[in-house]
Amino acid sequence: MRKVWLLFVALLILPAPFPAARLNAADTGKRAMPSGAAKNGASQSKGVRFELDFDLDAYYTSVDLIGSLTDKPIPYVGEKKEFEIYRDLLFSSYLPRFFLLEASINPMPCLGVVVKKNFRDTYEDADMGEDFNWVKVITAGFQEPWAASFFLGDVVSFSRAGQKKECWNKGFMGYLLSVGNYHIKDNELIRDDWYEVEWKIKGDRESPTQKLHWSFRIGGKFHANPDVTDVLYVSLRRSRLDFLASETSFLKNSGFEYTVDVSSHSLQFVRHYFKVDKKWPVKDKRFAVTLALGVIWESDKRYHGRLRDEGVDNLQFLLQPNIEF
Repeated sequence: MRKVWLLFVALLILPAPFPAARLNAADTGKRAMPSGAAKNGASQSKGVRFELDFDLDAYYTSVDLIGSLTDKPIPYVGEKKEFEIYRDLLFSSYLPRFFLLEASINPMPCLGVVVKKNFRDTYEDADMGEDFNWVKVITAGFQEPWAASFFLGDVVSFSRAGQKKECWNKGFMGYLLSVGNYHIKDNELIRDDWYEVEWKIKGDRESPTQKLHWSFRIGGKFHANPDVTDVLYVSLRRSRLDFLASETSFLKNSGFEYTVDVSSHSLQFVRHYFKVDKKWPVKDKRFAVTLALGVIWESDKRYHGRLRDEGVDNLQFLLQPNIEF
């Protein structure tokens, strides 16, 4: 329990070196004006206290409720370059002004569990060798079937006042607590009451011609099941889709994700997750076909007891086709 409190304290003080460099609420953090024109890029309309968002994806589907802890609307930060968005979120006030409740499910990892449990012959027919199974390759990635999360922190909006809300245009910085009751290993459900605490920067910025998604996370995940190792981790993710760029452009139509886990007890590496994807935009339909390739490396110390493969480091390949709207 002591390591949990030490991690939580560390997460709380992580942004503390930057208080002097906050966004200066007197200038760029303006809220809606009671009348007349907004000043310094502030929103001209009064914000609602709650917003509901639904995200449908083959690998991660969620429903989110955002609530304000003040009577002010979510601040509008204007049109900025990608680096400026990162900087502003990092240097913004770390005093929580908003909360977010999320329920999520991971459809493809759940499908892998269903196939292995209920269609065993089909699962075994997908074996292409001792360590390669097509069902596992396509459905691997998430280590849990579902989760419930609570976020507390700051939120900024990239949507102008009066702009039609056709897409999700917000950035988050703050603290996240997630919980669940199952763990996935080799397409099998393992009973495990787990919880996760992290500090993160996350954002989604979309326009009719471009989509940009990013996140940076640092935290820890702790398990009630003694056979699953408690870990500390750092994670980076970035994804960009540009309908105006050439279909062959890799930098403007691609993404990556990298997560490294270390044991909270020994600080030894126990898991590396790396994935890159290429997107092919269909310009007249406003969606893209994506294909992600990656690898997951797990040390034999990732698990204990009956779940451990003694002396064997596991290497799992990823192949994730998807459609991005």
